[in-house]
Amino acid sequence: MFIIMLGTGSAFAKRFNNNNALIESGESRLLVDCGITLPKALHDQNISFSELDAVLISHIHGDHVGGLEELAFQMMFKFGRKPVLYIAEQLVTPLWEHTLKGGLIQGELNRLEDFFEVRPLTAGKRHELLPGITAELIQTDHIPGKDSFSFLFNERFFYSADMRFNGELLRSLVHVGVETIYHDCQLEAPGAVHACLDELLTLPQELQEKVWLMHYGDAIEDYLGRTGAMRIVQQGKRYEV
Repeated sequence: MFIIMLGTGSAFAKRFNNNNALIESGESRLLVDCGITLPKALHDQNISFSELDAVLISHIHGDHVGGLEELAFQMMFKFGRKPVLYIAEQLVTPLWEHTLKGGLIQGELNRLEDFFEVRPLTAGKRHELLPGITAELIQTDHIPGKDSFSFLFNERFFYSADMRFNGELLRSLVHVGVETIYHDCQLEAPGAVHACLDELLTLPQELQEKVWLMHYGDAIEDYLGRTGAMRIVQQGKRYEV
């Protein structure tokens, strides 16, 4: 299984695209989140929306769902089919009512299901999304009162969406066999709704060696050599995970 971070930037980064990913296994291509900059990021990689097999959404913030309107319209009017949308069951209604309805609704096309092949997921269960790609949704803390989910892929690769620091969770994942962790990282302390670098640096060395940092700010070069044993994911580079 391989991953390309189409963007590695925080919500307010300008030098980097939104933190969205493309996971590949064999012929399968899964888009993880679809933020505001995602359509341009795909274009820069010479990838069409029609080449994606499905999209998986972590939570409802613009840098994670802001590109879904273009995805829906391109797939409907340019390619003549609905994209497959994987999303936690409790996010289905909020995604439509609070985010997409205003831009997508037109005439009799007035439901999320009119634009997407919606496949709700239950957190805590392992789901086969595409051949060679399984995922378990793990509810993680981000914004109080708003549901947000991180992902455990193929039982060995943990991908945080946006989450506050939870060292206990990370240690438990490694204990059950997780080999690689892609973690969002706010560079400056304190970390209010994201894990910050200072918090992640409290992890033991052997755990840090499994962590790759993403969702960072424009000042990331100032932190080179200051991330302990943790490595920094480079935007647009393809990694095996």
